[in-house]
Amino acid sequence: MTERGEIAPQGKPGPPPGVPEREVRDPVLEAKYLDFCSARVAEVLLALSADEMYVLAQNALAEASRSRDESLTYDEIVQLATRSMSQRLSLPKYRVWVEEYRSDPEKFEQELLGLWRSEVREEPSSDE
Repeated sequence: MTERGEIAPQGKPGPPPGVPEREVRDPVLEAKYLDFCSARVAEVLLALSADEMYVLAQNALAEASRSRDESLTYDEIVQLATRSMSQRLSLPKYRVWVEEYRSDPEKFEQELLGLWRSEVREEPSSDE
């Protein structure tokens, strides 16, 4: 997810929000962090009805100082709702998450969606 709460485009992800490029040391952990945050947001959004999603997007629209009369596509509604929900959730900062992950990776592995795998290409092993 980008700093504005949008789904990051396919390809190489940038650093998590608030983390300077030079401080990202492990692309796998970075991808897993983004996967973890995406899973938390998706969990909440998927529990919303279409009407609740629309209200959430309308509220986000008002906060963004855009006119409520603007016609929105479904994708725009989802993006606004995602951005709004990302800001409301108590997601850990990257550094905090990394420390917690390193202390108990299994706790987090069960909660990941698996999206991180498509963002990180593992080096082929010498056994192949």
